[in-house]
Amino acid sequence: MGRTGVKMPSFCLNRIRPHVRVRSPPVQTQNDAKTDQKNENSGDVIKPVKPIGRKIMIVVDSSMEAKGALQWALTHTVQSHDMVILLHVTKPSNPAVFVAGEVTSKKIAPKVSEFLESMKNMCQQKRPEVNIEVAVAEGKEKGPTIVEEAKKQGVAMLVLGQRKQSVTWRLLMTWAGNRAGGGGVVEYCIQNSSCMAIGVRRKSKKIGGYLISTKRHKDFWLLA
Repeated sequence: MGRTGVKMPSFCLNRIRPHVRVRSPPVQTQNDAKTDQKNENSGDVIKPVKPIGRKIMIVVDSSMEAKGALQWALTHTVQSHDMVILLHVTKPSNPAVFVAGEVTSKKIAPKVSEFLESMKNMCQQKRPEVNIEVAVAEGKEKGPTIVEEAKKQGVAMLVLGQRKQSVTWRLLMTWAGNRAGGGGVVEYCIQNSSCMAIGVRRKSKKIGGYLISTKRHKDFWLLA
């Protein structure tokens, strides 16, 4: 007498999608082994190619927005082989010269020099493997000065801290357009920089994350 079994529901492995793809290490073939042995015997040393790093400029000042943007850049954007340039903008009454990563000027305010040094030390403690430099630029208008300095330094990315603006302020800036710096310093840099410019603002302490603004995105919420 035949035995009647209970049919179980089918289970398809294709429906499970792994969130992380793990690549297996490359398998060394016999020809590759012979080539490596030949290079060792000939005395030729093959050095690994060092990746070319980017220049990332971060505008710094004493505001909480600028410090938040700096923290975001160090944790989310900067890689170990990049160079970080901390830019501080001053009025024309305090000229400074940027030479070999150091600020040199007899007229520069001691507070500015101490502030930049503390910012540099903080970055080196957080990311000791990254090359940190400081720069001071002078200009009557902050937006054009930042854009010009970023172009002069040949940076690949510009990061700025962005403040939360009221609805009334946004309406006024929309009405003003780009006249007389309408839209603020961050918006000016985003629209006029030759490199990628990013405005960064913390969402809130309760929700967390950051709001990111670029040419293509406005207040994009990055939960991290």
